[in-house]
Amino acid sequence: MPKRVLTGTVVSDKGDKTVVVRVERRVKHPLYGKIIKLSKKYHAHDEANAFAAGEQVRIQECAPISKNKNWTVLDRVGAAQAVEVELRDDTVATPTPAEKPAKATKGKAKAEPAATEA
Repeated sequence: MPKRVLTGTVVSDKGDKTVVVRVERRVKHPLYGKIIKLSKKYHAHDEANAFAAGEQVRIQECAPISKNKNWTVLDRVGAAQAVEVELRDDTVATPTPAEKPAKATKGKAKAEPAATEA
């Protein structure tokens, strides 16, 4: 019987020789028919500690290695996506009371005092 092979994303690589891989699958909801994503985490054996969080990997079913590890990492499918961060040194100025717009009044309009010129 062939061994199952799954593709997923490494969620954690904190354990020694172990990675946690999240495998997502798309399923049609039985009643509503909407396609939803379901995910499951697998503990996989990584002998060389070669895989980091965020990488796409393929894992294969194997004989039990420990209580939770029944999978081994085969190879890397894709590298971790780098997140581009831009730092700005702009300071946000708060508007002064003179710059704030006047509040609109509901209902009756207030009578404005007439300006007298003398």
